[in-house]
Amino acid sequence: MSDFFALISRMRYISRWGLMRSSIPENVQEHSHMVAVLAHALGVIRRDVFGEPCDAGALTAAALYHDAPEILTGDMPTPIKYHSAKISGAYREVEDVAADKLVNMLPVELRGEFSPLISGEVGDSLKPLLKCADRLSAYIKCVEERKAGNLEFLSAERQTLERIRSMRLKEADYFLDNFMPAFEKNLDELGTMSGED
Repeated sequence: MSDFFALISRMRYISRWGLMRSSIPENVQEHSHMVAVLAHALGVIRRDVFGEPCDAGALTAAALYHDAPEILTGDMPTPIKYHSAKISGAYREVEDVAADKLVNMLPVELRGEFSPLISGEVGDSLKPLLKCADRLSAYIKCVEERKAGNLEFLSAERQTLERIRSMRLKEADYFLDNFMPAFEKNLDELGTMSGED
């Protein structure tokens, strides 16, 4: 008997943005779903828009599990996690231990498939897209908070966009240019099933 998937289902109990006053609460499960959606999109953009090889399915699976160790460690606020190389390294060690613990809960036959997903070993070509999807998810959260009237996220919104732009990924630029403007719209502007064509 394995506890792996029962623990994975508890991602919904791990809150994100612990140091911020959020108008719209977000948990790790919601975040992981959005990162998977965005990673898939970036992978398809790379493959179908720019004509470069990309396994969008592998990228999506990696995104689904990219924060799984946080089930055991909790979510470390970004300002703390990246305060210094020493803290970042120590936290990475804790995450590695948590990842190993999760993988070892699986039957031996399944570990080979899940180990790279839980450990974040997605390959050099996919890693930047996965990181970008993670940042895009954070950026979208900041935009949604601003739209809800919460000024708490203004500097995080600006900094996150700068981090995305600094990655210099054409897939990210394509997403920002073609899809991000719609996040500024309200539901009526986005269109609903009102019966009109």
